[in-house]
Amino acid sequence: MESSGTTTTPTVSGNDSNQNVLHTQDVKDILLNKESFVEDKVAEERKRLEEAAGINTSTFHHFSKPMENLFTRDQRETTTLLFGGMTWRHEHLLEGVLRGLGYKVNAIPTPDVNAFQLGKEYGNNGQCNPTYFTVGSLIQYLQNLEAQGLTREEIIRDYLLLTAGACGPCRFGMYEAEYRLALQNSGFEGFRVILFQQSGGLNQSEMEAGLDMNLDFFLGLINAFNMGDILNEVGYKIRPYEVEEGRTNAVMEESLNYLHDVMRDHKPYDIDRSWLKFLSGAGLAGGINYLGKFIDQLKGQAYTNTLSEAGEKFNDIEVDRFRVKPVVKITGEFWAQLTEGDGNFNMFKFLEKENAEVLVEPVGTWVMYLMSQYKMRAKDRKGINEGEVQPAAWRLDQRLMNEIRYRKKIGTMSLAEKVFKREFTRLQQALGLNLHELVDQYELQRMGHPFYNTRSSGGEGHLEVAKNIYYNSKGLAHMVLSVKPFGCMPSTQSDGAQAAVVELYKDAIYLPIETSGEGEVNAHSRVQMALGNARIKAKQEFQKALKDSGRTLDEMKDYVENHPELKRPMYTVPKRGDIVGTAANFAIHVADLMDGRVQGVA
Repeated sequence: MESSGTTTTPTVSGNDSNQNVLHTQDVKDILLNKESFVEDKVAEERKRLEEAAGINTSTFHHFSKPMENLFTRDQRETTTLLFGGMTWRHEHLLEGVLRGLGYKVNAIPTPDVNAFQLGKEYGNNGQCNPTYFTVGSLIQYLQNLEAQGLTREEIIRDYLLLTAGACGPCRFGMYEAEYRLALQNSGFEGFRVILFQQSGGLNQSEMEAGLDMNLDFFLGLINAFNMGDILNEVGYKIRPYEVEEGRTNAVMEESLNYLHDVMRDHKPYDIDRSWLKFLSGAGLAGGINYLGKFIDQLKGQAYTNTLSEAGEKFNDIEVDRFRVKPVVKITGEFWAQLTEGDGNFNMFKFLEKENAEVLVEPVGTWVMYLMSQYKMRAKDRKGINEGEVQPAAWRLDQRLMNEIRYRKKIGTMSLAEKVFKREFTRLQQALGLNLHELVDQYELQRMGHPFYNTRSSGGEGHLEVAKNIYYNSKGLAHMVLSVKPFGCMPSTQSDGAQAAVVELYKDAIYLPIETSGEGEVNAHSRVQMALGNARIKAKQEFQKALKDSGRTLDEMKDYVENHPELKRPMYTVPKRGDIVGTAANFAIHVADLMDGRVQGVA
C-alpha cells in the first residue's frame, strides 16, 4: 500500500466506483479500529438498502442502570447516609443504631407539600405521591446543604441515599430510576441511590464494601424497628387521655433521646471483649461469636432496662380514661399509613384533634408478613429446583435431600418468626404498658384469602382486606381508615375486595382515602363524616356500659380519685368481649372493682 514514500489509493472492484473507492483515511481507520469500521460500514449499507426498498426500521436503545461511584469502606468517615420515610421515632432510633456501628447518618425531615412540589417539578408525570414526597424531600435537603455553603460536587461526593425499593407490580419497582431522573434534573446528577429491597434483602452489589451487612447490623435494625413500634403506639395510646396537654410528647422526646444514646453507645457482643477471647484465634471463633451475639440479644438487659426507665416516666403522666373516644385503626399502603406529615394529610394529628384514639400499624406486622410469604412460596415450590431435572421416583436419596432443604427453609424462617415476636413482646413488657401484640399472620391469611388471594403479592397484599376483617370481628376498632397513594394499584385492588367485606360485616365502618399533595380539605371532610358514625358507636357503647354496671359516672369518678393508681397509663384495664372503647372498658372495670367482683387496687 505504501512504496518509496508515496501513497497509492487502493480501489475495490464494483460498478459504482464512487461508492467503492477506499481513500487513504479509510485505510488508516481500518488499521486503527477494524471492528468499529466494519460495523459502521455494514450499518451504512443496511440503511441504504432499506431506504431503497422502502423499509423503515427503528433503533431500540434499551435502558441500562447507569454506573455510579461506589460506597467503599474507606469513605465511611466522610460519607453521610441519608434515609427517611418512617416516623421520627423510628428514624431517631435508627440513627442511634447506625452511628453506633460507625456510620455517619442523618434522617431526612418529614416531607411537606413544598417537597411534593419539588418532586413533581423534577420528576416524571404520573408517579404516586410517595415518590414525589420522598425524592422532593431529598432534593430539598440537598438544596439546603448547598445553601449552607457546600458545593454540588461535595454533596454528590459526601452523601448518598439509602431507601426502599421493590420489584412488585406497581410503580414502586421504578423508584430508583425516578430518583435518579429527578436528581439529574435538579442538578445533582451522579448522586448515589442505594436500595433496600422490600423482598430479597439489601442490594449489596454496589455497597457491600461500604456497609457491612453483618449480624450486628440486622439485629440493630430489628431492635430499632421494635422499640420504634412500641414507643409509637405508646404515644397514641396515652396522648388522647392525658390530663396535662403536651406532657406525653415531652416525655416521648426525652425518652427517645435517651434510647438513641443507649443504642449508639451499645457495644455488640464480641469474642475479643469476652472471657472467651483466648479462643479468638481458634477455628470455632466465628461460630462462638455468632452464638454470643444471639444470646446477648435474647438475654441482654441493656434495652429492657432502658425501656423500663422510660416506662416509669410515662407512668407519671395522669390520664382520664372516662373520655369517650372512637378507636380508629389505620391501615393501607405501607408508606402512607406510616408517615406523619403532609404525605397522608397529617391524618393522625387530625384524628386526635377530632377526639379519636388512633390505633397505628407497627412495622413489625410488615416484617412478619414478609416471613410468612417466604414460607408460603417455599411450600408452593417444594420439590421444584430451578435449572435442575427433578429426581426420578426411584431416586430416594435425591428426594430426601429435597425434603431436607425444604425443611431447613421452613424451620429457619419459623425460628426467625418466633424470635422476632418474642423480642417484640419482651421489649413491650419491659416498658410496662399493655399494648396490642403482633397480629398472627396465619390468622390474617385465613381471614383474607376468601376475598383476596394470599398469593397475590404487591403492596400490602391481602393485609388490607384481612386487617379490616380482623379489627372488626375482634371488636378492636370502631372504624378502619385505609390511607393509600392516589392511583396505588395494589390498594385499588384491595378496595374492590373490601366491598364484599363490608357487605358481610354490616356494622363495620370502613373508609378508604387516597392521598396526594392536594385535596386535604376534601379528605378531612370525608373522614369527619365517617368519624361521626364512629363517635355514635363509642357513645352508645359507653352508655350501655354505665347502665349495665348499675353505677353512675360521678360515683365512678369519685372512686378513681380515691385510687390514683387508676389514673396511671401503665395500669392494665382488661378488655371485655367485643367492647372496643377505652372509656367503656374502663367503666366496666371500675364498677367491678367497686363491687368487689375483681381484685385490683386497694
